[in-house]
Amino acid sequence: MIDLSTRYLGFKLRNPLVVSSLPLCKEIENLRRMEDAGASAVVLHSLFEEQINIESNELDRFLWDGSDVSAESATMFADLNYHLGPDGYLEHIRQAKQAISIPVIASLNGVSRGGWVRYARDMQQAGADAIELNVYFIPADPASSSEEIEKLYLDLVTEVRNTVSIPVAVKVGPYFSAFANMAQRLEAAGANGIVIFNRFYQPDFDLESLEVKSSLTLSTRGTLLLRLHWAAMLYGHIHSDIAITGGVHTAEDVVKSMMAGAKVTMLASALLEKGIDYLRPLRDSLEAWLEKNEYESIQQMQGSMSQQSVPNPKAFQRANYMKLLSQYAMK
Repeated sequence: MIDLSTRYLGFKLRNPLVVSSLPLCKEIENLRRMEDAGASAVVLHSLFEEQINIESNELDRFLWDGSDVSAESATMFADLNYHLGPDGYLEHIRQAKQAISIPVIASLNGVSRGGWVRYARDMQQAGADAIELNVYFIPADPASSSEEIEKLYLDLVTEVRNTVSIPVAVKVGPYFSAFANMAQRLEAAGANGIVIFNRFYQPDFDLESLEVKSSLTLSTRGTLLLRLHWAAMLYGHIHSDIAITGGVHTAEDVVKSMMAGAKVTMLASALLEKGIDYLRPLRDSLEAWLEKNEYESIQQMQGSMSQQSVPNPKAFQRANYMKLLSQYAMK
């Protein structure tokens, strides 16, 4: 019998198919469907610290403006407070833990050290099995140096790690000048897992209205290549578990990710396009691929195509760049 199990953040998972942080995870019924369809763990939608601050300011203004209208205005506080800040999110964690038996990973997208630490502690107390720090930070200030930005990441991980006892994963983007070194430093700061890579959604230009507009583009299979490259490069050089997110759409994509050195693949765009039930045929296709190619387990293939395992490790470095250019022929 084919063994699809893997280990991630200390948990034995029944397969490497993890649902990434996405809006579908806001509904408890969807979480049940994900587990039934074959997901081995779920990452809940992110709690955004900015939204908490905005809602807090709006509540303060509401209470202040209403204080001269009637004494009953303050009674609205109880109803609003349930949805304010982390309270609704923490309740969602509790309900998720009651509804499903697979690991529930909370996702925290914060901007201040105090916020990250406070909310991480609350998430653990609410029952989260692990926390994913979704670091979505765009260093647009020209006065900020790379050293300062890296220190921000490392300080966040260190402070959260010192606050909670559950596993902590860090979801980062690829835009570091020396990512392999940064991965090692994130591990040293206390990261149990590194999720590669966050995608920074960039605005587009509307040439008719001459306005900047929001643009959301789902990942394609081509998105996976950068993740495979760095997973293969990092494997064997860090002890933190590697998770790949972005570009995973087929069983072959999952296999490639495992061979590169990932412990799990995280699915978002594929489920948004094809629905939650797509997990079921994806899992079946993965098992069929292993059986056809005479693999007994997922763990047997993990890291088998990493840089340290392949006959030609230079394929991941500059030598491959020169080879490809020299072999390209104009059509």
